[in-house]
Amino acid sequence: MAVVATGFFDGVHIGHRMVIETLVSEARKRGEESLVLTFWPHPRIVLQDDAMDLRLLNTPAEKIDLLKNLGVDRVEQIPFTKEFSRMSTEEYLRDVVCEKYGGTAILLGYDNRIGHDVLTPSQTAGLAASIGLDVIRTEKVSAVGIAVSSTKIRTALKAGDVQAAAAYLCYDYSLSGEVIHGKKLGRTIGFPTANLRIDEPLKLVPAAGVYLSRVIVHDTPWYGMTNIGDGIETHIFGFDEDIYGDNIRVSFLERIRDEMQFESLDDLKKQLGADESFCKKLLSLHK
Repeated sequence: MAVVATGFFDGVHIGHRMVIETLVSEARKRGEESLVLTFWPHPRIVLQDDAMDLRLLNTPAEKIDLLKNLGVDRVEQIPFTKEFSRMSTEEYLRDVVCEKYGGTAILLGYDNRIGHDVLTPSQTAGLAASIGLDVIRTEKVSAVGIAVSSTKIRTALKAGDVQAAAAYLCYDYSLSGEVIHGKKLGRTIGFPTANLRIDEPLKLVPAAGVYLSRVIVHDTPWYGMTNIGDGIETHIFGFDEDIYGDNIRVSFLERIRDEMQFESLDDLKKQLGADESFCKKLLSLHK
């Protein structure tokens, strides 16, 4: 038996967290399992021809980790296909939530939409109750006076506003992947960089520019500055190890400046020196 929350939960942001906290609390009160039913890929990618440019806030593994860290007992990721999308709200609640996963109660957020018939949350609540599911409602959550949504977070990141994104997410936005060989230009002027090939092509990359960043290498945190332009390159302060082929995670703390073009390597070196000094002054605010 399980108390169920269902949705894509991209970002597992502050609005989602209220749903998840309620899910975990209610499941414990009832002595049941807390279960999140989520999907991959995003429904828009499957159903909308113009959604190929959609980029997401989490990889599937990141989302599962975030949900588990909030106390969820079990996360099931359902493949989202065109055939699956044709299920009605009643079919999904009865056949998937109740019969397949043993749901006894379902949480509904203020904007939950389930099934191809796109019922309102109130209509869904009535239907769920009619097939024997207890219904638990949650309200809209705001941060700094703004209703939080995954779309608003994507918009902030596309503008380089990683601090607003972090406020909505309750954690610093990050990218992870393998360190690959680059042009090695930075090394020649005293600023070697780790070039990142991200492990999920659908993950959103923040706006071009230079960022103060935190880097996890072999489970150890470092700080650095990351340039997003033609690639994703991070100069890690005080670090000089060979990590080609290794996986790292880069979290974005603050955007420092726009990407720039330089007439000479000397100009580039001077600007990187200024960037590093500025980043190190900011570090006391982020540690």
